[in-house]
Amino acid sequence: MNTNIAVDARNIGKVYGNGPSAVAALGDVSISIEQGEFFTLLGPSGCGKTTLLRCIAGFETPTSGTIFLSGQDITHTPPNQRPVNTVFQSYALFPHLNVAQNVGFGLKMLGRPAAEVAKAVDRVLSLVKLQEFADRLPQQLSGGQQQRVALARALAPEPQVLLLDEPLSALDLKLRKEMQSELKRLQTETGITFIFVTHDQEEALTMSNRIGVMSQGALLQVGTPHEIYEHPVNRFVADFIGETNFLDGQVDGGRVRIGTGDMLDVQLSGQTGDVTLAIRPEQIQLGTADAGLTAKITEATYMGTDTHYTVSLSDGSKIVARVQSNSVGAFKVGDTVGIGIDTKAVQVLKT
Repeated sequence: MNTNIAVDARNIGKVYGNGPSAVAALGDVSISIEQGEFFTLLGPSGCGKTTLLRCIAGFETPTSGTIFLSGQDITHTPPNQRPVNTVFQSYALFPHLNVAQNVGFGLKMLGRPAAEVAKAVDRVLSLVKLQEFADRLPQQLSGGQQQRVALARALAPEPQVLLLDEPLSALDLKLRKEMQSELKRLQTETGITFIFVTHDQEEALTMSNRIGVMSQGALLQVGTPHEIYEHPVNRFVADFIGETNFLDGQVDGGRVRIGTGDMLDVQLSGQTGDVTLAIRPEQIQLGTADAGLTAKITEATYMGTDTHYTVSLSDGSKIVARVQSNSVGAFKVGDTVGIGIDTKAVQVLKT
């Protein structure tokens, strides 16, 4: 057994119900998460990521498969006997208890001595920078502060693994970004394994050491943020992680002919026949319509540092280019432009 693995889930299946009405939430999912890793399960609603998290927590029992925690089989171990804590979307703070009492509640229920509880509460409140709020009630705190209290409460028993089920979804955009940095800081400082569930690809890319992309109960790809973004294994992953343009084409003499009839010198890895090209908006350059691939601008959206241009190719295909707002003269809707594509960065996917 690899001692560097915190969570090892093997062939996990989860089916709800019986007979024709049965619903498979997970289908033969296997994943290994390393000690001290910030690992994110990413995917759309209903893909099975929260079900997998609940199986690790012990709130759900897998229909099939085995879950190991630091080498120990915990598949059927009750939640309260697992060295795992969970932070939910709802902070679930006790309104009649102050911050310190909320944070220490779990330790108190475990029968820890009062001095030990007080020391742990002080330690984690310092970690989340809330010492001066120890005597306040939850309703006297902002949403971000309440989230920090929930984190402190989960960290107080020093769990081996901390599970986070979309804990930032209720926060506004600015606060959510601040909490992303806070979570990464907390994970780095504590060294605890974090398993984070989200449907927000920006959260996943910002915080994670590795990401597991899920869809329809299956784990499609596991990799670093760079690997997932730059080298998606299929169209779903490419489309779900960041903005992506897709162009259909056909391999022709070691190159790819797209719908306009133009040939692109992209890197092929044995692909033949029909293929789909995945092209990130930042890999497309706009210039004067001198020759080669041209298009007409149909939409221009100013985003501050960037301007997003939607362009229509001669065959009707539409792609989006992301251009730094100060890098070129501003194009306008109706202009015919030349299209430059960084073909080394184009991903070729089988259709």
